Amino acid sequence: MADNKKSSKKSLMQQAQNKAEQMTKKNDKPAKKGAKKQNRFIKFFKDLRSEIKKVVWPSKKKVINNTIVVLVVTCISSIVIWGVDSALAQLLKLALSA
Repeated sequence: MADNKKSSKKSLMQQAQNKAEQMTKKNDKPAKKGAKKQNRFIKFFKDLRSEIKKVVWPSKKKVINNTIVVLVVTCISSIVIWGVDSALAQLLKLALSA
């Protein structure tokens, strides 16, 4: 009985090894380069389409509000930078004239 179990385990192991060898042989076949590139190209656009479906687009009111905020912050930042630049220029003029 013990011999029977050992032989069945060996045969199962051999079957598994044979299957693994067959699968690696199938995977070793070189694929056509054109088909591979075409598959990547098609996959890219399928993925792109599915991702665009997931996008939640903002409402018109929210877009306008965000645009106004960006413009105001940009104007304030430019005024601050202009002020600092002018002040440093005046300090440089004073330092060079003395």
